[in-house]
Amino acid sequence: MVLKANNIHKSFGTLEILKGVNLEIRQGEIVSIVGKSGAGKSTLLHILGTLDSADGGELNIRNTRIKNLTARQLASFRNRHIGFVFQFHHLLPEFSALENVCIPGFIAKKPEKDVKQRAEELLTYLGLSDRLSHKPTELSGGEQQRVAVARALINQPDIIFADEPTGNLDSMASQDLHKLIRQLRDDYGQAFVIVTHNKELADLSDRCLEMKDGLLI
Repeated sequence: MVLKANNIHKSFGTLEILKGVNLEIRQGEIVSIVGKSGAGKSTLLHILGTLDSADGGELNIRNTRIKNLTARQLASFRNRHIGFVFQFHHLLPEFSALENVCIPGFIAKKPEKDVKQRAEELLTYLGLSDRLSHKPTELSGGEQQRVAVARALINQPDIIFADEPTGNLDSMASQDLHKLIRQLRDDYGQAFVIVTHNKELADLSDRCLEMKDGLLI
């Protein structure tokens, strides 16, 4: 078991968004979360990814009780065990594709040579061997998203959270990303939790859950 969430609650003022969500994710599993806009999908994803905290409930990742970690411990844990891919790539414009991918590895204080070698291997694996020195503005939307995927993989995390990863891609780039996620799971064994409105992406998952009335169905 990579992740176990039990009775997760979250409110914003008087509005209760999450009403006791329970979820278990196993190693190598791809799980999609669908639902109407405003249903709480992204809120849940941010809590599961430790970017936000719940008002109540328990979250365990790799048998670590998240609420017991200090802010510094949590940041280190997140960097080592969790990867993120967002709708907007959040690549740093002043850095090359290779440098963007390296950043989490440098934050983890891994040897520079090892980080650069793995970043180059990942970008080559993702079909970007001729784009290593290109800045984000010199890349297509699909290429930028692949760089973001490589960045998420650089520290070999146990689980990757993706929030509308195809939201800004055309249909062909979206299909490429769908195939890539399956291929990454098969080759590297990471679990994926994906919030999406894309039915094709949801259909490729091992499980598809719907967020409705503050709960997962």
